Amino acid sequence: MTLVDVTIDAIAAGGDGIGRDNGVVIFVPRTAPGDVVRVQIDSRKRFARGAIEEILTPSPKRIDAVCYHYRVDRCGACQLQHVTYDGQLEAKRGIIRDAVARIGKRPIDLPDVEASDKQWGYRRKLTLAMRRSKGEWRIGLHPYGDPVGVFQLSDCPITDERVMKVWRQVMEARQHFPPADELRASVRLLDDSGDASVVMEGGHEWPNRLAFFEAVPGAVALWWRPVHRARTLVAERGGQRPPASASFEQINSAVGRALHSYVLDRTRAHRPAFVIDAYAGAGATAVPLAKDGVRVLAIESDREAVAQCAAQLPVGSSAVVALVEDVIADELPADVVLINPPRTGIHERVAAALDAVVRAPRAVIYVSCDPATLARDLARMPRYRIASIRGFDMFPQTAHVETVCELVPAGEAA
Repeated sequence: MTLVDVTIDAIAAGGDGIGRDNGVVIFVPRTAPGDVVRVQIDSRKRFARGAIEEILTPSPKRIDAVCYHYRVDRCGACQLQHVTYDGQLEAKRGIIRDAVARIGKRPIDLPDVEASDKQWGYRRKLTLAMRRSKGEWRIGLHPYGDPVGVFQLSDCPITDERVMKVWRQVMEARQHFPPADELRASVRLLDDSGDASVVMEGGHEWPNRLAFFEAVPGAVALWWRPVHRARTLVAERGGQRPPASASFEQINSAVGRALHSYVLDRTRAHRPAFVIDAYAGAGATAVPLAKDGVRVLAIESDREAVAQCAAQLPVGSSAVVALVEDVIADELPADVVLINPPRTGIHERVAAALDAVVRAPRAVIYVSCDPATLARDLARMPRYRIASIRGFDMFPQTAHVETVCELVPAGEAA
């Protein structure tokens, strides 16, 4: 191990600070741009990982972290609690720009990132890991740099207190968990009334599931996904079948609504007659466009979500159960294509189909939860140029950022 003094220049994707020493790039967790730190590094040829030994000169952007678990348990769920909120937004602008330029080979100016009105208590869904050892359960999150370890959670300041209230009920009902040593569960608010659903993952059998549900009065629905089997609704209150899936709007409502409104505005600006909504979910975007009079084809692999979408679509629009990469080439051309893939980005066949179609869409609107996979996919579609790009701070205190990238054919006038 070697000790070096470095100045932190920026924040990398993932939240580590970036410094340099004699040409070696050093990634240092829990640092802020402008910090001068003494770090212990494991030297490598081109880059190194560092751990703070001492903060020699704190950055003006450095603040004391609010969360006990962040300070003491090294909670890995947040990465930027020690950075001012303005500093977080600046870091996220840089993360988007650097990914698009470095990976996507598309130099851009620093994009705008829409701030969240709430920096704390905004999360309406929280997923925790559960580990049992010597008959005792530990229920919480992973320390950063340790994807296996779990510390016992007492509170999560970025999570809505109504979610934490239900989670505390879940923790108290541990004697009714499925018989297993490793489980995961999530609690999600369904609406502003405070009603929540619980999804339990793991185990092969669950004889005490009804006793568990009775011990968690804050939940109106209980879903279970056993090992190697599909998720099922196992108990509910009130007789109304609530969905198990989640959307961005359900994680951070205000920012989710702003992002959704922006996607609709950019789509409508191209006056489409036919839109393909890929990775359409339950139709949050497809349905309002179809009600505008646009013919929409919604593509989604989740049967339950497709059923919800199809039930709301007017005549002339449709929803299909399929993998996007299996069907999009046959469904093109379209006036606008909406892409909202998982974190892994789009399949290479989706990019190839969009790049090869005879009549290119007027626009491809790409909603990304990972700037790196967005940038990779942009490099796969040289036919298009970036008309606009904007970030949305869905997850304050973390290094995650949502990005909406509007692509148009490269030959189209600006």
